[in-house]
Amino acid sequence: MTWNIARAKQQFSEVVRLTVEEPQMIYNRDRCVAAVIDAETFKAFEAWRKQAARKTLGEEFAELRRIAAEENYELPTLPRSAVGRPNAFVAMLEEIEESAAHARAA
Repeated sequence: MTWNIARAKQQFSEVVRLTVEEPQMIYNRDRCVAAVIDAETFKAFEAWRKQAARKTLGEEFAELRRIAAEENYELPTLPRSAVGRPNAFVAMLEEIEESAAHARAA
């Protein structure tokens, strides 16, 4: 359910009571400014936040790779040329090879 600030203040007990069913969104001038949630949801969020804060981006990707391997999932990718994006690294290597070939020929 959604509430405007004035109504939420007047019926605060009702707002808190309804959090058991679903989060209660509080709006000010058509903009959500707060959400009231039940204590169990908040505790779960806090536990997740503390656990997530300890992981580096590399650790997150390692976990994602582990999950993908467990699920036998492979992310489909297209080669850069298929999407119209040349690979600058490959182009640089080709230029180096051409320069080396010209140098050998000279």
